[in-house]
Amino acid sequence: MKRYIIAIILCIAASQTSHAQDQEIVSQSDAAFFEEEKKELINDYSMIGANYGVTFTNMMFNPAKYNKETLMYAHYASITYTKYCKMFGSIPLFGVVLGIATGDEGFSFKPNLETGEPGGLVDGATRARIKVIEIPAMAQIHMDVEPVKVMINVGVYGGLRQSITREGPGVTDEYRNSFKPYENRWDYGLQGGGGIAIMLDPIEIHFNCLARWSWNSLYQPDYASKYYYNYAYPLDIMATVGIHFQLTKRYGKTRKAIRQEAYDIVYGNKE
Repeated sequence: MKRYIIAIILCIAASQTSHAQDQEIVSQSDAAFFEEEKKELINDYSMIGANYGVTFTNMMFNPAKYNKETLMYAHYASITYTKYCKMFGSIPLFGVVLGIATGDEGFSFKPNLETGEPGGLVDGATRARIKVIEIPAMAQIHMDVEPVKVMINVGVYGGLRQSITREGPGVTDEYRNSFKPYENRWDYGLQGGGGIAIMLDPIEIHFNCLARWSWNSLYQPDYASKYYYNYAYPLDIMATVGIHFQLTKRYGKTRKAIRQEAYDIVYGNKE
């Protein structure tokens, strides 16, 4: 009789142990399922943001000029709209960034340490500051690792050189604060860079470093001579911090999805 009782007790214990293990496996499976489901709920969301920072500006000359120095100007500001989308409907790594920005371009030459003379001149100027307004359009690749997002941007921009201020021994009053006839007002080129964001839905704080390389010389290449050309291409780096507001939900069902579900319940899903 004792043998039967012991056998029954062992069977019950084994059953309970197996049930607990099954429950643990189911729990782990459910957790994995819900985690995967959460990943699938990343939306094609959009956001708008304001950015502010500084510009480090220089200029690439051809023929080359030496004794250049990099200038730093504050008051770089931009407003951007970002739209995220999925590749093949499932890979949420891509986005498009459009915006409008204002900042600076320019050049400066250090004085010769031995003679004190200007280290370089451009039409009598040793320094120039150019205010620009631009419209950037960039593609973005991003990787979200909660609560941080890593971003890489690359694209183009087009804009207008609004004003210029020159300094130097050969600057005349007529062109101290105005463009010369052979100087190009339109600006366009390549823009891109990287950054990180801290995501505090629905707010995101962005830190970016962007490079802007103009493809339109400051002046017409043959302005000084018909026999040799001169080029001056602005090359700038902008460091910014921005506050961005998510216009639609990053995770979970959007209002559009909820309305569609309500419509399907009332009228039926025709698909």
